[in-house]
Amino acid sequence: MCPGDQALELCMDQSLTKSLSKNQSEIPLSVYDLTVAYHRKPVIWDVGFEIPPGSLVGIVGPNGAGKSTLLKAILNLIPIASGRIQVFGRSLQQNRQRVGYVPQRESVDWDFPISALDVVAMGLYRQVGWCLPLRRSHWKAAQQALERVGIGELRDRQISQLSGGQQQRTFLARALVQEADLYLMDEPFAAVDASTEKAIIEILRDMKKAGRTSLVIHHDLHTVPEYFDYVVLLNMRVVAHGPTRDVFTRENLEKTYGGRLTLLDEATEAMRRRERSM
Repeated sequence: MCPGDQALELCMDQSLTKSLSKNQSEIPLSVYDLTVAYHRKPVIWDVGFEIPPGSLVGIVGPNGAGKSTLLKAILNLIPIASGRIQVFGRSLQQNRQRVGYVPQRESVDWDFPISALDVVAMGLYRQVGWCLPLRRSHWKAAQQALERVGIGELRDRQISQLSGGQQQRTFLARALVQEADLYLMDEPFAAVDASTEKAIIEILRDMKKAGRTSLVIHHDLHTVPEYFDYVVLLNMRVVAHGPTRDVFTRENLEKTYGGRLTLLDEATEAMRRRERSM
């Protein structure tokens, strides 16, 4: 116990600080006043939001809105002009092992002489150490990740010989094998066939059930209400963020896309169909 009014106030302040620290450590991602600029020209400006645990989050906005830049800034792949980013209440450096990343397919050198299984196993080196050999258990985990995404039989195929959908599944498997708590995915549905898209969204839903959080850059407005329970609408700045049912509205979409009415009408109809089916 703390005798006296001043001591009691100090005890209360300490308890509040501990409570806030605990609550902050449960938030997968917090972004505060983030600005990224290329050649002094802002790409994203004063971006701020928090993501609740266990959410499947869609990052939505027009081309050039800064979506990929946002993910790269979160991952410390590019310098930021100002702002702060926390992953489970700490810096990325302190919690890097809790974060998995699926890059855009266009950013990968697919001619590199490496097999699908090798690519997936690369996701384990942070746990194992770059100078240490992988054990049989590690290769087994990589194989199981390939099987989970439906291409276990392609383990020995060179990555340039994979189809676009198979390449995307390979990098999803690499992220899965990390057993991360927060996943950042840059357009995982881009240029894939319908079966691959269905497989990816089912895996994301399974991850959500397991309490993991995923941030996914997504372009197809029709499927946003079906795929995501939380949305960040971005056009250089955050237009809105929150539960999909509250944020994914025509008004917010007009602010985000600048009144591309045909696209917005289609998205509105998709939302109505979704609501009728619930």
